[in-house]
Amino acid sequence: MKYGALFAMLLTVVNPGFEQGTAGWTFTQGTGVATNRPHGGAKLIYLDAGPGRSVSQTVHVQRAGRYSISAWISTGGPDGTFTVRRNGAEAGRITLPSRSTYARYTISNVEVAEGDQLEIVFGSGSGWVNADDVMVSPGAAANPVVTSSNPKVAEMFAWAKDKAGSWVHQDGAPGPLNVDERRPAGTGEGVYASTYWAGYAHRSGYYSRDFAHQLAGAHILGLAEQNKTMLRSFAASASEEHRYYPVWALNFDASTYLSIDYRSPTNFVREVPAAFELVEKANEAFRWSGDRAYVDDEAFWDYYRHVVKDFVELHDGLLPNGVAEGTGKGIFQGAASYNESGDEPLAEAGDAIGAQYQAYRAFAALALDRRDLRTSLSAARKATELKRYFNTTWSVKPGSGEFVRAYTVDGTPLTGFGKENSWFMPLKGIIDAGSRNDAYLDFVDAEASGAGRPGNIEAITYLPDTFFRHNRNETAWKWMQHVYDQREARHTVSRQGLNGDYPEVSFTLVSQTVEGLMGIQPDAPRRTVATQSRLPGDIGWLAVSGVPVGDGTIGVRHDGVNASTFTNESAGSLMWEARFLGEHRWLEVNGHRFPGLAKTIDGVTYTVATVPVPGGKTATVKTAR
Repeated sequence: MKYGALFAMLLTVVNPGFEQGTAGWTFTQGTGVATNRPHGGAKLIYLDAGPGRSVSQTVHVQRAGRYSISAWISTGGPDGTFTVRRNGAEAGRITLPSRSTYARYTISNVEVAEGDQLEIVFGSGSGWVNADDVMVSPGAAANPVVTSSNPKVAEMFAWAKDKAGSWVHQDGAPGPLNVDERRPAGTGEGVYASTYWAGYAHRSGYYSRDFAHQLAGAHILGLAEQNKTMLRSFAASASEEHRYYPVWALNFDASTYLSIDYRSPTNFVREVPAAFELVEKANEAFRWSGDRAYVDDEAFWDYYRHVVKDFVELHDGLLPNGVAEGTGKGIFQGAASYNESGDEPLAEAGDAIGAQYQAYRAFAALALDRRDLRTSLSAARKATELKRYFNTTWSVKPGSGEFVRAYTVDGTPLTGFGKENSWFMPLKGIIDAGSRNDAYLDFVDAEASGAGRPGNIEAITYLPDTFFRHNRNETAWKWMQHVYDQREARHTVSRQGLNGDYPEVSFTLVSQTVEGLMGIQPDAPRRTVATQSRLPGDIGWLAVSGVPVGDGTIGVRHDGVNASTFTNESAGSLMWEARFLGEHRWLEVNGHRFPGLAKTIDGVTYTVATVPVPGGKTATVKTAR
């Protein structure tokens, strides 16, 4: 299909950033195009204070569907409006607050038919209104719904679902390339692929670190194809010329490297944990989707095998021990840690070794599904050996009980709190279960709650995942609420806007509800789903429906931590593994009493029941005395 024909099939707004002046838009008196305060590019629209002023555009719908329409808006007073009308009838309206900082507003999932007229309208209020950078996103491919005895978690999920969905690009849409704070207009226009925002909202690209953390939430919202496109683009970038590092960021065309982070094949931003996290997340995408491209596509497979072998060998020269290293010379020469805020010349870091451990485990699982038993066993053995080395040697400072989180290029061990290179160690499960791990989790929570708290909200989004992994339900929920409660606060990077407009915030709240609170762990290739309630004390019950797994969807409800219900919303049968923390002599399965089966996972004991659930059916399991 020719690009022109493809564009015609999209829901395309003419001149969405107002860089072409008034083209495509209708202006009433007291409105216009200005250059004094754009969100992006060089121009914006303004509406003077007072009633009856508007700037609008009518879009002719070429293809039926659902769409979300977003814009960046700032105001000098309340009561301005952002409205979408369908064939003259209001389909959504936002009454704007008084907020001089640009914030992103979205009218979500507007349903349209071919031939409809969709009108986007900015209306005046009691103060000035500025607007910029209109964006159309395709409607969500999945629609998971959360209900609960606690209204806050349901409100949080609904907000996160709509906000995350607003960051998705239409496949084939035109858009600027290489936009950043230095070049707000970018370097030209390209054709966007099926991608979503993962990184700063004032840059026209997606970042490997953010993408890795957003992948699960994206799948839950029906973005499996976007995940595959983006993951494949990073895999393709990890060339021999790049010494098997993936690039740090790509434009939304999924092929060109974002110029602010890429200068040459030897001078580009790269951080060790990202290379490993992408292997782990490919396995996660496979478990959620069941898409065999993750094991059969040689482009993916080459990436995995190069990272777990060649990448490690190429980057293990300063402190040779089988642990991949950074250079200690900054992010453009290869950083050992995601923590960019310090000036420590790190060779090895806790987040990198933890991610390396999980990459080995993921590669072992993927190789098993590729029916390559030898490779699977070898990778599993490497994971076991690395974890043993970490717990007996790497993380132990000689002559003291201090926990090592990193090593400098001269081999000096570092202790104390290192943000990412501290909390990634329990996040990745590389610390042996037991008192040492428990004490370190207490240390991370105390530091993050006090003077060690990161200033940037996206760093804090890892804390719920860290504590959920270790069944610290109350602490994980505390940090989820903190992230949500800070959504209206200014981000530390002024160009970014509000914390809630950092994409990682919404995507991770989605996944932390489903994977964290609900404990849903799919294995779609085996048509198996495990669940475990991780509800805190102030959530009596929590339910989610419409969660995509494989080629269907599921629903789960937890009542406290001792009763779970599973609904197979798909056509084919699924196997449900209901997990309960600790040892329970008896479980009640669909009203019948059975002996509990003990199962140890990562050093922690659970009691489980494995229950076949036919398509369209529901099963219940609860602990019994």
